[in-house]
Amino acid sequence: MHEIIATETAPKAIGPYSQAVKVGGLVFTAGQIALKPDGTWAGGDITAQTHQVMRNLTAVLEAAGTGVEHIVKSTCFLADMNDFAAFNEVYGSYLKGNLPARSTVQAAGLPKGGLVEVEVIASLP
Repeated sequence: MHEIIATETAPKAIGPYSQAVKVGGLVFTAGQIALKPDGTWAGGDITAQTHQVMRNLTAVLEAAGTGVEHIVKSTCFLADMNDFAAFNEVYGSYLKGNLPARSTVQAAGLPKGGLVEVEVIASLP
């Protein structure tokens, strides 16, 4: 049995999917892009977009009863791998000490023309 996670503190799904699904002691989030909770585009450079993405992930995980400190795996998509260092700086500032496994790939295109998208798997405390 699984539970659908939905919160108003993160942007609503822009397609036929859930913000996250909780199953078997784990939370699987949908990829988060730089949308504000009200659905407007946060925009900005890779730094600004990564901050918004991480705020969205934090909100979804909190709604599921966990937090960024319980992320066990993340998959990160960058529109331009030249943004890797700037992305890493912001991403790392949200994950103090308890670093998850991670994959980072360059994507040919991201939703809404974004520069970054991140999805995670987190354990429940």
